Amino acid sequence: MPPVLKRRELGRALLARQMLLERADATPEEAITRLAGMQAQAPYAPYFGLWTRLQRFGADDLADALTGRRLVRIALMRSTVHLVTAAEYRSLRTWVQPALDRELDTAFKKALAGLDRAAVAKAGRVLLDERHLTPKELGQALNERWPGREPRALATVVRNLVPLVQVPPRAVWGVGGATRYATAATWTGTPPAPAPDPERIVLRYLAAFGPASVKDVQTWAGLTRLHAVLERLRPRLAVFRDEHGVELFDLPDAPRPCADAPAPVRFLPEYDNLLASHADRTRVISNDARRRVTTRNGMRATFLVDGQVGGAWKLHTDRTSATLEIGSFLPLSAAERAEVEAEGARLLEFAAPGAARDLRLTT
Repeated sequence: MPPVLKRRELGRALLARQMLLERADATPEEAITRLAGMQAQAPYAPYFGLWTRLQRFGADDLADALTGRRLVRIALMRSTVHLVTAAEYRSLRTWVQPALDRELDTAFKKALAGLDRAAVAKAGRVLLDERHLTPKELGQALNERWPGREPRALATVVRNLVPLVQVPPRAVWGVGGATRYATAATWTGTPPAPAPDPERIVLRYLAAFGPASVKDVQTWAGLTRLHAVLERLRPRLAVFRDEHGVELFDLPDAPRPCADAPAPVRFLPEYDNLLASHADRTRVISNDARRRVTTRNGMRATFLVDGQVGGAWKLHTDRTSATLEIGSFLPLSAAERAEVEAEGARLLEFAAPGAARDLRLTT
């Protein structure tokens, strides 16, 4: 029988790979490669996600990578916006195409009935290679050719069938702007890969999120029927079981710290992939906490205490001040409270270095 890994052991393994036990000495591009991308619907979430994981990180480090086209924001896993390297988008985007197709077939089935989607995608590609457009502008332009069709649905056809990036100044720290699309091939200078490499991508996932079950991989990717991929990889992998008997796969030499390895307080941004990339997420968040942080569109910003989600946080800023509101779900010891406050003060210093700062912790 394969060895059993308990919940805390799985949690520590995940935190180690996510650079949340020890901050890493890495660039944003190196970190995002190790993480197999960062979820990024909220434009500034990756700044906090990298700050909490890296030894040295300034907002300009990520902003420069975006404006320099080394990192891109593009719809990938689960049809959600991810931040990835310009090189990485090529294989990932091709691999997740079935999830993007499925979204069109479900959320927009009625609006797209009888429509030649390929023709819409081709027209959208031509428009976006001429100039960058917002989703609304793209939908309106396509509506001129397909009158009577919902502009939002037309724009989503292009977004899901043509790899599109959200171009700066969107998500540039301190600047920001509306979502504007360009084709990824034009923006990066390279087209998507003609065919995916599922084995390579699953190995990348395991390096960032393992040990993991088949359902875990499918949850992260937004894809189904990945059992065959894991079976092909089985001879190269270590195999375990969790406490419920579920089979788990992992890279043989990947870190698997002991259950009692120290896990410092860490603040996570909203939508962080740490909390969205497993079918069973109890290794880092209880079912009760998960209900409390899940919103209609995703997940609130959270913080970890002893390797588990201990509460949520929200930052309020204006031109002269910043307030960090921290709400703990459970009572904190004096030592835990002090650590949460100290880490929260660091977050405030990063987010609002020149402002009057206030921290409010409630339990």
